[in-house]
Amino acid sequence: MIKTERYSRFTLQPAVDGERHVEVRLSDDATDDATDAEGQDGGSPSFRPAPPHQPRRNICYLVLGTLLIFVIGYLVGYISHRKPRVELVNCSKELDTETATGAATGTATAVVKPAPAVQLAWKDITNLLTQKLTSQAFDQTLRDFDLPKRSAGSEEDMKLANLMFDEFKTLEMDPWTDIHYIQLQTPDSERPNRILFGSDDFKPTGYLAYSATGEVQGKLVYGNYGRQEDLDVLQKNSIELKGSVLLLRAGSISFAEQVDNVATKGASAVLIYPDVKDYDYVSDTALYGHVHLGSGDPYTPGFPSFNHTQFPPTRSSGLPKIPAQTITAKMATALLHGGFLGGLKSVTYRLGGSENITVEVNNVLVNREIHNVFGVIKGFTDPDRYVVLGAQRDAWDRGYAKAAVGTSVLVQLARAVHEMVENDGFRPRRSLVFASWSAGEYGSVGATEWLEGYMSSIDKRVVTYISLDGMVMGHGSFMASASPLLHRLLERTMKAVRTTTTTHLMLTQLCTHQLRPMSMDDPAYPFLAFSGIPSISFHFISPNSETYAYYGTSLDNKDHLNYQTNHRTSEVTAVAAQFAGQMALRLIHDHVLNLDVGRYTREINQNMFVACSSFQRAASGIIRDIDNTDLNDKEACRLLNDRIMTVEHSLLSPYVSPLETPFRHLLLGRGSHTLASITKTTDMGQLHTQVALATWTLQGCANAMVGNIWDIDDEI
Repeated sequence: MIKTERYSRFTLQPAVDGERHVEVRLSDDATDDATDAEGQDGGSPSFRPAPPHQPRRNICYLVLGTLLIFVIGYLVGYISHRKPRVELVNCSKELDTETATGAATGTATAVVKPAPAVQLAWKDITNLLTQKLTSQAFDQTLRDFDLPKRSAGSEEDMKLANLMFDEFKTLEMDPWTDIHYIQLQTPDSERPNRILFGSDDFKPTGYLAYSATGEVQGKLVYGNYGRQEDLDVLQKNSIELKGSVLLLRAGSISFAEQVDNVATKGASAVLIYPDVKDYDYVSDTALYGHVHLGSGDPYTPGFPSFNHTQFPPTRSSGLPKIPAQTITAKMATALLHGGFLGGLKSVTYRLGGSENITVEVNNVLVNREIHNVFGVIKGFTDPDRYVVLGAQRDAWDRGYAKAAVGTSVLVQLARAVHEMVENDGFRPRRSLVFASWSAGEYGSVGATEWLEGYMSSIDKRVVTYISLDGMVMGHGSFMASASPLLHRLLERTMKAVRTTTTTHLMLTQLCTHQLRPMSMDDPAYPFLAFSGIPSISFHFISPNSETYAYYGTSLDNKDHLNYQTNHRTSEVTAVAAQFAGQMALRLIHDHVLNLDVGRYTREINQNMFVACSSFQRAASGIIRDIDNTDLNDKEACRLLNDRIMTVEHSLLSPYVSPLETPFRHLLLGRGSHTLASITKTTDMGQLHTQVALATWTLQGCANAMVGNIWDIDDEI
């Protein structure tokens, strides 16, 4: 073990203006007495007075003195730059780290893990990952994370956060915690929510967070799923919606979208129940969810909920203005008089609109501290570029499929990749960040607050976000939502998992119908539509299903998931982990990012053919440069990857406010600026303006993809 004699000296010198300037020197012990003459009296060199006339004798002394100083300086330099003596330190605990050569020569050599002369082949990497992600390993991890309660900001949530932190610390992943102080809405224990209908007085235990509060009364109207087409049917049948209370079936669209749709029609309140045709469970099962048409803390829209931040009081534009409440199927049986076919027996479904009902919502706001926990396995070439794997750990109740499975996969992937780096010679080019989010059930609050807190740097560094939430809902089928940039990688990964897995699970071939648009309540949606990060979420699910019926209930437990997977939950989870792991490893291993920049051309062509030309030329330019680039040239690959990474973020419209329109993505966002909305605009003045703004957003994206300013093609 060597006692180093080389160090850094930091000097803080106060200047006239009161600022301190930092001077950093690297020096050896023999030379650290050297000082600076800077700052001495004498004024500026340009205005220093001329020296007085010196006699010749003084000149001779000056020459001799100069020679003497030169000789002394040479000797000092020789002495100070000789190889220093090494003082051996006797540390018996570290003797095993010294090499035989070091011991023989009397010197100690620090052990540094050498980079392999040849990078592991991709086939070897996938084989290693498959060997480590076994169903036996998940048997234990799933048991560890199966807890009876895990609500956001609770004591159980904090214990889980500490458990994740300790796990990352054990794996030497330099863990850190991101703390936020948020507002959540919960039922008032002293004043429960109530539904009054005739002689019935219902007090449901389930609720919808972020509902408007108060007591309203109106005619009860049945509105099916509350989709736009459902409400149009009601209006065509001359059913008055203004001031009415709509009774809706859960499903098809999110709670927030249901409430927003009926609110725009003038309804006074919303009741939502699980119809047995869609949710085959006991009729008194309580239902939980949220109705914020957005993500993150709705009382700090666009900025993070850090402690002591002084922002003016504000509300998200996505907060509903009418009360909303869930009820059980049993309660709905007593209320239902609607007009669409459901599954409740002994009930005649009519449109309603004749009987009054009273809805009272008394939810209260509470302050909660939440912790996002991170760990990182750093890359060896571009450590400042990273892929993020994330999973929420909170849930309304047990949350076995919603939270326990994703958290288990996060931990097992961290262990597997750590072992591959430490023991198997894997050297990722980019970093892999593991994130455990809190308050996901309230609308991806923890994840969105992180995005808001580091908005200026995250989009320039994060390559892709891969969501692990809800990745196992059953078995026998597969469905995914992703940025078009990731579609090709998604297809390749599915084929690879089909060939590398040793199980007999039916992994259907990826087809177009299995790729669906990413919905607003998807945990990956804020990363894609708010921050412009290529993102993906995927689900192994039972055939003919689009969702997991037990989400938001106390029935999201191990037994029900085992039933959906035919008692092969660990086996399906291992395959899902391999799928997520292979995608992540491909993105941190390859020289050039595996993002298909040409895929967006097809999406844009369908909406704005004229504006697509610049984008198409820029995308073709990147593809051409990839073909002509030496992939062993690290700097060239980094420049190419930087251009690829600009695509998604550059599709965020700069012409709308993130406070009013947080999901600014031109193709996948939500608002009047999106291409889908523009195609439906009938106002010609507004149409011309929106087309111009969308066109220039696309041109800006094309310019960013080109890279060099002198290569920009400004032809539109």
